[in-house]
Amino acid sequence: MSHQQPAARHPRLPVPWPEPGRLVGVDVARALAVFGMFAVHLGVTSLGALDGPVAETAHELMRGRSSALFAFLAGVSLSLLSGRQTPLHGEPLHRVRVKILVRAALLAVIGVFADLLDTSVAIILVYYAGYFLLALPLLRLGAAALAAVAAGVALLGPQLSFLLRAALGDPGSPPASITGVGDFLLNGYYPACTFMAFVVAGMAVGRLDLRSTAVRGALAGVGAVLVLLGQGLSWLLLYPLGAVDRIAAVFVPAYFGTAAGSVSPEGWAVLRVAAEEEIASRHGTVPTDTPAWLLVASPHSGTTFEIVGAVGAALLVLVACLVAADLLRWGVYPLAAAGSMALTCYVGHLVVLAALGDPTGDAPPWMWEIFVTGALLFAAVWRARRGRGPLERLLGSAADLAVRGSGPRPSDGPPSPGAAPTEPSDPQ
Repeated sequence: MSHQQPAARHPRLPVPWPEPGRLVGVDVARALAVFGMFAVHLGVTSLGALDGPVAETAHELMRGRSSALFAFLAGVSLSLLSGRQTPLHGEPLHRVRVKILVRAALLAVIGVFADLLDTSVAIILVYYAGYFLLALPLLRLGAAALAAVAAGVALLGPQLSFLLRAALGDPGSPPASITGVGDFLLNGYYPACTFMAFVVAGMAVGRLDLRSTAVRGALAGVGAVLVLLGQGLSWLLLYPLGAVDRIAAVFVPAYFGTAAGSVSPEGWAVLRVAAEEEIASRHGTVPTDTPAWLLVASPHSGTTFEIVGAVGAALLVLVACLVAADLLRWGVYPLAAAGSMALTCYVGHLVVLAALGDPTGDAPPWMWEIFVTGALLFAAVWRARRGRGPLERLLGSAADLAVRGSGPRPSDGPPSPGAAPTEPSDPQ
């Protein structure tokens, strides 16, 4: 059974909403991803509506998972742009590839500008542009093939990264911005060896009929299983099976300057606390001093277990947002408006952070709520009056201009059966 959500024109809105064929729930999910990154950047203290332990828990849930959700939804958007359930071929696919290339180039430029603001935020946009380029060869694939590629990246990417970084010498803390191919692929805050799993998983989901109740139910079930596998199996390996002690042993020289065998039980308790604190503070990769690091599932650890759990969480969030958009309709309009201009909201919050003197990590109470409210108000008004967000309009116009300038290309295959003759100018 499918639910079609037709476009509607509110009597006071000059721009129709939703646009024909647009999956509003995807926009809602993207808004949640951006607002989650707001919370991570501003810090626990910014969550004024929540008390200490609850704020800590909420912040921990958003940390890492928000950026993973952002990348996952980028993959969904790529599939929606390139034919939805039926991948494009021939000239239509060529036009889409040109659009994606132009968007990637402009995203990289905007990312460099965001870096020049000199905030403490690790900017994702240049990485994002690189993910788009890596995804280009996969646009012809269907859902099953894309799911297989995503599984392969999730299973092999972290292990390959570990081996390569161990062989080359672990660089330590990741750089806040990309300074080379190695940072993009292996060492950065958002390394492609991890994050391409999110992107390709999102592409696989975007090839499905996301209006179907049966598909949504299956995705929710898979998401729940993946969360349990990623988090539960990691916990089992670390604690009942003792892998956390192998990580703790790494800290013996620094804490006691002696061999692990001579550490007292009390000393091991101290070492386990140190290991758990280090596990919780990863930024993109794990150290290479023991393979036991590959068994953790903490945010930004870049392990297979983190990827599996984060993809599961992304599936659950997406399904919940799709259902909420169907049920609430106009009730999700502010969130959907913000999600439809996620790039504008993301860059805008960086500009505001820079103007405020970079209160990242230790913002005053209620700062997160102020940022979210401001983004919702701006997006709702702009969407009602102007449609696409300012940066989204820039990218879309530049992509359309590039497609017109590229001219026709000899077909590299027959047109996709049932494919739309044109592609949407504003991908979801």
